[in-house]
Amino acid sequence: MRVKQELTPQVTKKNSTEFLITFWYKGKRHRFSNGKAIGINLSPNRTPVKGRKRQAEVLCSAFTMAIIDGWRPTVESKVQKASIDSIAKKTLKRKLSMEYSSSYKKDLTYTEKLWSEFLKKNKLSDKTITELKVEAVRDFIFEYAPSPSSTANFKRNISALLKDELESNGVLLNLSKIKLPKQGQELHRPIDDLPAVLKDIKEYNDNLYLCCLMTYSMLLRPHREIRCLSFSDFNTDFTVLSLDGNRVKSKRNRIVPVPAVVREEIVSRFETVENRNVNLFSMHRHEHNPSYFKGIWTKYKKQSELISKKQTLYSFRHTGAIKVFEKTGSLLKLQQVMGHSDMKVSLTYLRGLEVKQLDVEDLPEL
Repeated sequence: MRVKQELTPQVTKKNSTEFLITFWYKGKRHRFSNGKAIGINLSPNRTPVKGRKRQAEVLCSAFTMAIIDGWRPTVESKVQKASIDSIAKKTLKRKLSMEYSSSYKKDLTYTEKLWSEFLKKNKLSDKTITELKVEAVRDFIFEYAPSPSSTANFKRNISALLKDELESNGVLLNLSKIKLPKQGQELHRPIDDLPAVLKDIKEYNDNLYLCCLMTYSMLLRPHREIRCLSFSDFNTDFTVLSLDGNRVKSKRNRIVPVPAVVREEIVSRFETVENRNVNLFSMHRHEHNPSYFKGIWTKYKKQSELISKKQTLYSFRHTGAIKVFEKTGSLLKLQQVMGHSDMKVSLTYLRGLEVKQLDVEDLPEL
């Protein structure tokens, strides 16, 4: 049974621009957008956007002091009778308004659609949330997951759609009870003859070449971090790239040095434009569509004899990661250059790479 730390106010996000004060009391989550409940005239979400977080922190401190002085929120004894179907829909609407990646939003939308279909099929749509059982969620995952290898991600998606709203209504659903079959770890094969591959790509498409070059040498992610780059993201002599957190998967700012070979390509392109507010690949103010590089890569791969079946654009990033780890031997350095939010992510990532971690001399002898 999970135990929540009660009466500990925290600042949480309602959406990309609004904040809430959130805490638990008597097994129920309470959320406040203003200080009316504790007799304070303070509404952070009605102030200019730039100062809202600071105002929310002040309000959070006020709630903390009120709790210390003995104030407690009113707890209604009657459990809200929200329907099972409405929970995921409400969460999806909120998450679509927030700054998640387009691929994550697409996955959540698809999962919610399948969940609604599952509920109708099993006549659960109009049931109240107190009637939802872990077994129903388990059946949904195993019946509707797109493939055996995607069950873990599918479970994360449905959990993201249900967990918070259920808990805010006093329903704790222990989804950890759903045990998934272990999948064999897939090894990410590096690109062996990288210079030959890059030369072949350059002859095929200049944009794809620069994308692959930056994916390998700067370890950026191709479909968002690279595709959306403009000349203004670099410093004046194009030796440093700066990306703020809302453009990075880890949500942390990334400052990346630009290798000479990449800088040469960027400088040659910059000479043909009039200002820095131009996309690096479209050469206009707008960027290409999210599937731009995926489409070019698919066409290139079909006619190439240098790329194996399972290699993707991310294989350049895998190859770069292997080089960094072999060169430094540092997991911390790998985390930094990959832009991972946590060292555990880097360790998991490393396990999927073709990295030799033992020498023959390390093995037992007869």
